[in-house]
Amino acid sequence: MIVFSGPAWAQSISLPDNIVPEENDESSRQVDDASRADWRSGTYGPVPQGEREAMIDGLPPFGANLFTGGFRGAMGEGLNPAYQVKPGDQVTVRAWGAIELDRALPVDAQGNIFLPGIGPINIEGQSSQEVDNSVRRAITSVYSDNVEVYTNLQGVQPVALFVTGNVENPGRYAGTPNDSLLYFLDQAGGIDQDLGSYRQIHIKRNNETIANVDLYDFLLTGSIPRPQFRDGDTIVVEERGPAIAVTGDVHREHRYELKGDQLSGAEILNLARTQSGVSHVLLRGDRDDGPVASYFPLDLFAGQTVRSGDEVMFSSDKRSETIVVEVEGSYYGPSRYALPRDARLNELLDAIAVPESMTAVQSISLQRESVRRQQQQSLEDSLRRLETTYLSAPSSTNEEARVRAQEAELIQDFVSRARELEPSGRLVVASRNGIADIRLQDGDVITIPEISDSVLISGEVVVPQAAVYQPGVSVMDYIESAGGFTNRADDDQILLVRQNGAVINARSSALRPGDEILVMPAAPTHNLQLASTLTQILYQIAVATRVAVDL
Repeated sequence: MIVFSGPAWAQSISLPDNIVPEENDESSRQVDDASRADWRSGTYGPVPQGEREAMIDGLPPFGANLFTGGFRGAMGEGLNPAYQVKPGDQVTVRAWGAIELDRALPVDAQGNIFLPGIGPINIEGQSSQEVDNSVRRAITSVYSDNVEVYTNLQGVQPVALFVTGNVENPGRYAGTPNDSLLYFLDQAGGIDQDLGSYRQIHIKRNNETIANVDLYDFLLTGSIPRPQFRDGDTIVVEERGPAIAVTGDVHREHRYELKGDQLSGAEILNLARTQSGVSHVLLRGDRDDGPVASYFPLDLFAGQTVRSGDEVMFSSDKRSETIVVEVEGSYYGPSRYALPRDARLNELLDAIAVPESMTAVQSISLQRESVRRQQQQSLEDSLRRLETTYLSAPSSTNEEARVRAQEAELIQDFVSRARELEPSGRLVVASRNGIADIRLQDGDVITIPEISDSVLISGEVVVPQAAVYQPGVSVMDYIESAGGFTNRADDDQILLVRQNGAVINARSSALRPGDEILVMPAAPTHNLQLASTLTQILYQIAVATRVAVDL
């Protein structure tokens, strides 16, 4: 385990003298210090009410994807054990032995079936098991010996329900008594996402409410009332109640409807499901004594009260006191190190053992994500300037227009291929003066290369290859050994890519073992300004990606 120690550091901001008011400045005496917010507390600057309402309305409601599940295509086909018989249903009755009977008997308007030789039996409101018991008792009361009875509740009458309130398409929809509430709501196009409530849905029969449904229970636990519908029942979706907005590092970024006028922080945590690493919560809203904006650690948020119109934003805002860096190449030890935030490169290297006879310690380099992003942005800016400058230039003659069209095709193809390249983020830390003692950052990759005995020849050569390094052999000799230049090569632009990541012109430095000879392509245009611009971008690409892009 490696432990680094170092001085604590801090950064302060100094204000110009003219920013601080003089003691005799009248305006300074009018400032009410008691009304000022503590900037360190995270409680300054509530969002105006109109902006919060716009944010709440702009979020999809929790459950917005519920009616993409195909409920309308899943009409009930069988009978559930709790189904209660009603007029219009059919019951198959079979009996043998002392009596022979095989009939499909309808349930009449009085709720009776008529058994031949026995008479009517009332079975309305009974389950299939209760129907079987009732029929069996009726038959055995007349034929007490040597009789077997079988019943089957066969067909049910379809029902038509009214679906109204805040749904997309209010109307009258057909189904069976066993179909779920979701089946009928889906037929009506689902709940209106702007106005409808997912928590206040009523099922009415004869102007009386027989069930109240909160779809949050179904979304979270799968629980939902299953009344047996009757023809003429009505499903009413109420208007959306008070709501809050939950955003940030959560799996369920939605608008949440309240059943009352508030929710606890613990309930919101259960609804929104935070992502890993969340450390803080920003709560903004209005209270009786004015707007509030509070910033809580996550463990304190569970006990907070969230009210209608509030905005809750979760964030991963806790800075780690350690960083993790990766080491690759020729060395002994682990590939990753957890270090203090203020760790420096040289103190890490001093703690890493290397095989001395095999390691090119003078060629250490470092890859950094922030450098990669800067290289990517710089390259993108250069390509955009190239497009802007040369693709929109006017032409004064037909010949010039033809040339411009050819150049435009060349530029578009080049830009398209250049944008696919990924910069390495290589940071040159090794020089003649040693290794720069820079502060490490989280995610850095430190490369400790092995001593190399080869030279790589690439780019615009006939046969790109690796060759053994020989002292005294020139760059041109190695290029000749690779078949010489291609007809697209620019023999004035030959680069050396060092093991430490440095890219230099071959004419300005001697060849070293481990170098890569990179022959750049020439810009295929007679437009000197365009050729110069392309050459600059090609050089920029070579530095960032170690690739010579073929024009």
